[in-house]
Amino acid sequence: MEVAEAKAVVIKVAALCGSIRKASFNRGLIRSAIQISEESIKGMEIEYLDISGLGMVNTHLEVDGTFPPQVEEFRKKILEADSILFSSPDYNYSITAPLKNAIDWASRPPNCWADKAAAIVSASGGSGGSRLHYHLRQIGVFLDLHFINKPEFFLKAFEPPSKFDGDGNLVDEEVKERLKGVLVALHEFTLRLQNKH
Repeated sequence: MEVAEAKAVVIKVAALCGSIRKASFNRGLIRSAIQISEESIKGMEIEYLDISGLGMVNTHLEVDGTFPPQVEEFRKKILEADSILFSSPDYNYSITAPLKNAIDWASRPPNCWADKAAAIVSASGGSGGSRLHYHLRQIGVFLDLHFINKPEFFLKAFEPPSKFDGDGNLVDEEVKERLKGVLVALHEFTLRLQNKH
């Protein structure tokens, strides 16, 4: 009976994209992650959360412990998630403004990020987004987010052969396998963190 219950555990993952541009490669990574989880990772459900409609953080918009409706809905989704998947390019050696804004909204008391497992993937020029990872990990320390350490996933998006099609969909099978490795590690770490393994 206990074995059956353990197998029934479903990890809910909230996926956030740091790029809000049309045909974003990083949103393509999230779409691919959703497909991979549906096809080959039992017990993991990934939901993409669109952060493009969140207004800029402004504490004057917080009234008697409540937030603007879109922010309330976003915070609720983060609270309900077991773990977080961040997918973002780096802008100027750091995280993007939309992603930082979303992080800040959900960190307002009570902090919605606390004690959740997390993973970072990135598709970007230059280093593939590696500097973003380190800044996001630093922020995670304050937020009590627990990031997987390995495997790391930095994708140099513009190096041949093409990794994405014209709509931003991931088409490289080797990269999909690397992405699957991150998801498997996130799934296992989340279960371990929750003592459900």
